[in-house]
Parts: sequence; structure tokens; C-alpha cells
Amino acid sequence: MVRHTIPGVTAPWRTVLAGILALAFSLPNPAAAPPASAAGPEGQLTWAVHVSLAPAWFDPADTPSLITPFMILPALHDALIKPMPGKPMAPSLAQSWSQSKDGTTYEFVLRKGVKFHNGDPLTAEDVKFSFERYRGSAAKLFKDNVIDIEVVDPHRIRFRLKQPWPDFMTFFGTPAAGIAWIVPKKYLQQVGDEGFKRAPVGAGPYKFVSFKPGVELVLEAFEEYWRKAPSVKRLVLRVVPDESTRLAMLKRGEADISYSLRAALAEEVRRTPGLKLAAVVIPASFWIDFVEQWDSKSPWHDRRVRLAANLAIDRNAINQAETLGFSKVHANFIPHTFEYYWSAPPYPHDPARARKLLAEAGYPNGFDAGEYNCDSSYANLGEAVVNDLQAVGIRVRLRPAERAAFFQQYREKKLKNLVQASSGAFGNAATRIEAYATRGGLYTYGTHPEIDGLFSEQLRETNPRARKAILEKIQQIVHERVMYAPIWDLGFLSGVGPRVAESGMGLISGHPYSAPYEDLKLKKP
Repeated sequence: MVRHTIPGVTAPWRTVLAGILALAFSLPNPAAAPPASAAGPEGQLTWAVHVSLAPAWFDPADTPSLITPFMILPALHDALIKPMPGKPMAPSLAQSWSQSKDGTTYEFVLRKGVKFHNGDPLTAEDVKFSFERYRGSAAKLFKDNVIDIEVVDPHRIRFRLKQPWPDFMTFFGTPAAGIAWIVPKKYLQQVGDEGFKRAPVGAGPYKFVSFKPGVELVLEAFEEYWRKAPSVKRLVLRVVPDESTRLAMLKRGEADISYSLRAALAEEVRRTPGLKLAAVVIPASFWIDFVEQWDSKSPWHDRRVRLAANLAIDRNAINQAETLGFSKVHANFIPHTFEYYWSAPPYPHDPARARKLLAEAGYPNGFDAGEYNCDSSYANLGEAVVNDLQAVGIRVRLRPAERAAFFQQYREKKLKNLVQASSGAFGNAATRIEAYATRGGLYTYGTHPEIDGLFSEQLRETNPRARKAILEKIQQIVHERVMYAPIWDLGFLSGVGPRVAESGMGLISGHPYSAPYEDLKLKKP
């Protein structure tokens, strides 16, 4: 086994990786429990959350290619490797890891003394069990590439690959997937999958107390958490779909942090004494997926129609109106911060040319385009896009749905016409392409054979320059064939109240939510 650099992580993280890996391979074993704080956890932090919380997000095995479950997972659970402040892949439940010279074996050394919330010790058997039951994002990639998992001893586990896979750690050690987040084997076998969703047990800094669907999730500090005992006793995540209500709760002190406040409401946070606007630009790309482009009878099968839709959208105006200019407008469905990102030529706002293209395609008077499907928490973005499309003759009806239901329908390929797609999952260009543009991808309705061929080629390419060229070629094909209408990388705006000493917003680069939860603090009375 050798020390090495891990290819395939987001570009801004490259500069710190060498130091991180040196730490990962030489970190001493903190077997002893960390000293508890003198006072112990105290007080309560309350969030007004913009989406309805789904029990599927309590179980790492179901992690989709989205960032939303990572609002909850870092509280309830812990991973072998995960992002931490200043460290894109930090040792966590694994105190160190190593890779063989030929790139086909990865070995992880687990921390000793780590316990799940129910008192069960965490061992390599739990790691193997968690991997084998995983069915979320990139599950097929892992199952196709990992040929054996060997429990060397209770605190050491070894993964053997069929051949070198440069992105193994990108998928494994970041929120590109949830496969490195560990659940207790014994408890889960006792209660089953559904029982686990009703009463999840993890190894994270907070333990489950109660969940009322559509109302709130309550968590309590787990004082035996290996890293340190949290300073806040209780966390309450309240479901508040209405944006103005989230702001009102923040102003009245009923919420300490209100997620996703936009437009005039975000400006009001700025103007209100005692409140703070937290703005985090995250790798959450938004784009329109023309899911019927693969149907030769659909207007969207015509590239000119898809190009017209791109030219109809005034992205800069929507950015200023909705996210105060914080979002990053660009012409790729890959986040601009990701490694192997290709900077596509921007789409200008050109309604006149859009109408001309529609006429050339046989729609001089426009056409009825059916429904524009979107996550209801971003219906305001959908509304703005729908208005721009209708202005050039593409007549669509906004169809918002609650987030969990929306993405389930998207994943099951049940949505029609237009889909406002989005993903804030971590990773690099390959991880995003895998989920949304390859045959068998979690959200892929269709693709081109060239993309599948190039993707398979880059999977085994160990030369970073060669991989970059292949992944850029895929992005060029996507752009040239106008497979999508990219909108932006989201500027996620939230409000923070006066009781909060540390909100955790922005502590982990690219993460939109409060984290790490054990680092959150309330101001002293």
C-alpha cells in the first residue's frame, strides 16, 4: 500500500488535497473518547426548512444524486470519509486509508471505541453490511467495479476492484453518493428497512427523538460522539414550505435559521437589525431536461426547438431578481467548480432568434408544450422560466410537486414534457454525467451511444489529462446537441437569527446547510 493523490475531486479542493492525504495516512489513533465539555450540551436550535422531510433521507442506503439528504445524514450518521471544514475528504469513522500501487485495492482503518446511538460498537462488519445493502446513487457503478470486500479484522476493511478506477474515492469519500455512510448491521437486521426509517440509529453527533411527517424532525445530542460532544442539546427541523412564513418565524424568534429566502424576502433579511443573510454558492446546478427529446414525434426531438428554449431564457435577469445576483449563470449542467468542467459558450437572451428557430422547425405560432415539472421549493424559478418560454410561443403550464415526490417521479421516469432538474451532489464532472447523461443513470431518460462509449473509456483512464479530454468531449456533445437548457449554479440564501453564535453555514465548502452539526453554537445568555 502506498500514499498517493486521489484523482477526480472538485478543482478548488485540489490545492489542499496533498496535505489532507498526508494527514489521512499518518493520523494517530484517537481511541480514547474526547473530553466532554464541562457544561454539556445546552439549549435548542430551530430551523425553518424549505422542503418536506422524507424518511428515505434517514437511511444512507437510499441516497440519491442530490444534496438534500445531507441536511440530515451528517446529524444522524457518520461516514468513513467525508468533507469537513477545509478538508474535502477528511478521515472520520476511518482514521486512515491507503491505496495499492496498482490502484485496485483500498484499505480503511477504523477508529476504535466508536459507538452507535444504541451502544453497539462500530466494526468492519457494519461497513461491509452498509456497502452491500446500498441502492442509491452510483450503486451500479460500485457493484460493477468492486469484486470483493474483505473484513481483515474488526477495525480494518479492504475493497478490491476489478481494475483501477480513478473515481473510486470521489464517489466514496464525498456526497456524490452515500455508500460510505455506515449503519448498524445488528440493529437494522432486527428492525428491517421500514423499521429503520421509523427509528433510525446512527453514529453521528445527534440521535433521533421523533418525526412528524410534514411537521418536524427532533434530534438530541449524542454526547459520546467520537469527535466531540455537541454544544447544542436539541435540534428541531420544522417543515415550512411557505417562504414568507419562514421569514416571519425568523423575525419572531420562532426559528433560528430559515433556509432558502429569495428575492424581496432576502433583501428584507439584509435590512432587518439582528438578522444575517448567509449566501453560499453551491454546486447545485439547475437545468431544464427535455425528457421527450428521445421521442421522434415530440417537438422537443428537434434541436432547433431545444435551442429556441435556451435563447428564450433571460438567466441574468432571473438571477438578479431571485437570488440577488449570487447564483453563477453558465451554460453547462456540470457545476463550474467541478474538476473536468468544460466552459460551454453562453446562451444569450435572444427572443427574436428563438421565434425564428421555432418557425423554421414548423411552429411559427409556437406550440403547446404541456407541463413544466419542478420541485415546489423552486417554483419561483420555474415561474420565471415559464414566463420567458411563453413570451416566444412555447406555452407551458407550471406543475410544482413536493421535493421527495418530484425526485421520485423523476427517478422512476414518470415525468413528461419539461423537467426543471437540479442536483447539489458533490463530485466531479464524471459523477454528474453518470447520474444524468449515461444509460442506466439514476435520472437519465435517454442518451447518445457516443456518450456511453466515452464514459466507459474515462472510467479506466488513469492519466488526468486524458480523462479531462474525454470528459470535456462528453460535455461538448451534450452542448452541441442541446440536450439541456442550463440555468445556473445556485446561490443558496438563508436567514440567521440573533441567538446563533455559529450557524455552520458555509463551514464546509459547497455545502448549503448547517454543518458540521457538532460545531454549531448558541450565544451565551
